[in-house]
Amino acid sequence: MSKSLYETLGVSENASAAEIKKAYRKLARKYHPDINKSPDAEEKFKEINAAYEILSDENKKAQYDQHGDSIFGGESFHDFAGRHAGAHDLDEILRSMFGGGFGSARGGARFDFGGSGFGGFSEPDLDVNAKITISFDTAIKGGKHSVMHNGERFDIKIPAGIKNGEKLRVKGKGKSYNNRQGDLYLIVEIAPSPEYERNGDDLIKDIDISLKTALFGGKITLMTLYKEITLKVPKGVKYGQKLRVKAQGVKNRKTSQMGDLYLRLNIVLPKESELDPELVKLMKEKLPGD
Repeated sequence: MSKSLYETLGVSENASAAEIKKAYRKLARKYHPDINKSPDAEEKFKEINAAYEILSDENKKAQYDQHGDSIFGGESFHDFAGRHAGAHDLDEILRSMFGGGFGSARGGARFDFGGSGFGGFSEPDLDVNAKITISFDTAIKGGKHSVMHNGERFDIKIPAGIKNGEKLRVKGKGKSYNNRQGDLYLIVEIAPSPEYERNGDDLIKDIDISLKTALFGGKITLMTLYKEITLKVPKGVKYGQKLRVKAQGVKNRKTSQMGDLYLRLNIVLPKESELDPELVKLMKEKLPGD
């Protein structure tokens, strides 16, 4: 059974997909009409184009392998293509025979020739980039985030510890072309938190403590992003001093190690009206100062 499509690309009938693609690229470089100015270059390029469209598509290739050149009325693909030299005519006939889309050398299909391309012809970029904004808590702890894209709503998984500006890949949600599907790349923006600052894998949180606790020490209870903790405050701490709480920060995505939480102390001074008059008098007399 004659199978001249393979002859068009100069490969054997047992050629792998990689070998077919390599042969196509080589011939496409040679006959691209923006490079090759010979009179028959454009028609040859269209013929190569159409052959590759069929042999690179699993379903179309299966049809051709089963029927061979009988699908072209028993004549070689070169002769068949020559009889339908108009790009639109050939495209329409092949589409009706095999189904799916076909692109002409000067039309909608764009092919990659291994680098910069020629004359603007390059393989279509099927990937799509978009931005999403996620909450601070979700960025730190991970979780699900709902995305609306092309009229479709779906959930994506946010890994714990993701950073601002990172990209997440969602397979198969990009543009489609010739039975191929691109991916959706989501650029992550993290909404600021009213409570926390992030410094790499560490978190910083401001907390208020009383003057009494600052002077004499004590215990305070507070919530971190993960759980409730009881913190021991040593006596004599200063305004702005940081107390470290281990492993209550951000999970490092490479090492899986947890960063730390630093509690920045804000000492709240009592109003004089809230103090016992005798204490006020004693403080004025005994507290050091200018």
